[in-house]
Amino acid sequence: MEKVSVYYDSEGNTLTVWFGNREEETIGEETGEEMILMKNARGEVIGFEKLNFRAGEEKGRPFAFEAITI
Repeated sequence: MEKVSVYYDSEGNTLTVWFGNREEETIGEETGEEMILMKNARGEVIGFEKLNFRAGEEKGRPFAFEAITI
């Protein structure tokens, strides 16, 4: 199973999720919906970045996510 990395930048309001090796990123493709897909040289999506993401209006407010293995 691949490792999933989640980064939240509260100053830049971005949420970045990697489910592949981020060092393999060669392409960043904007979707037009405030989302950027990070792809490797084979064109496979290995992560994404959500722009203008706010976890909560209060600083330091925690947020949760659920990981499901299929």
